[in-house]
Amino acid sequence: MTARTAHLGMLLWAALVGLSFPAVGLMGELPPMLLTALRFAIACLGLWPLAHRAEGFALARRAVPVYALMGLCLAGFFGAMFWAAHHATALSMATLYVTVPLLAYGLGLGLRVERLAWRLPAILALGAVGALALAYAEALVRGGQMRFGIGEAVFFVGCVCSALYPVLSKWGLNAGRLPASAAVRTFWSLGLGGVLIGVLGVLVEPVSRFAAMSWSDALLLVYLGLFSSALTFWLMQRATLVLTPGAITAYGYLVPFVSMLVLFLRAPQSLDWVWLPGSLMVLAAIALLLRHDADTERKTGDSARTQAD
Repeated sequence: MTARTAHLGMLLWAALVGLSFPAVGLMGELPPMLLTALRFAIACLGLWPLAHRAEGFALARRAVPVYALMGLCLAGFFGAMFWAAHHATALSMATLYVTVPLLAYGLGLGLRVERLAWRLPAILALGAVGALALAYAEALVRGGQMRFGIGEAVFFVGCVCSALYPVLSKWGLNAGRLPASAAVRTFWSLGLGGVLIGVLGVLVEPVSRFAAMSWSDALLLVYLGLFSSALTFWLMQRATLVLTPGAITAYGYLVPFVSMLVLFLRAPQSLDWVWLPGSLMVLAAIALLLRHDADTERKTGDSARTQAD
């Protein structure tokens, strides 16, 4: 797989994640952590036909600790997000989430899956400023307030967990602990993460609230499980083969851009110049990221040909 193919997959990832938020908003008020555990279970069922036939599906002893840590990262992020949703403002959470790509780059340097250079951090910083501008534009349209308290602190820990997930996946691949199959890595990390989130949900959430689930809720849950969980995490794991954690998580900057486009379709009166600066910076960051990886791939190919000669 080439870097271009991986980037195209991550563009689809950003579109799917951005469209998942309106879908979640259509669901009834159900226990969020238990709902996520069910989403992951549905995702694993969808991945089963592809994963169980792939090489490396059987859990190797060396892979178990890495999968367990990846599952903890998923449980940590979603657990922190659901708890912080009742203790932090939406603007504060959106602002903190833009730190994920830079955190992934820094953690990747520590585990030696990123290279120390200036171009990628600069591109990530540009995308972060653009995403931040989109968050403030949304705050101006819908109203919101930025602050930092215990809710924001917990959510930042969740952001660290989110950044660590692709770093661990890349490290596991480089160390030979994880298989090459993206479906297998997605299956086991979602499976373990779902179990951990489910246990936490059973402890703190009322299971009886699921009695209020309607048929439309169930259909949306299946959609979210198959497309917003199975497919998106598979696309991320697939891109991990050729992209670095920083480049992968940078596509998170496109999620508020997609949400902005959905908002314009649902409420055209929201269209305003206030959205333009952030949109341009996010698009510029993604374009520079594509060019950066294309240059890197070309240089690698030239170097390989020179050695062959």
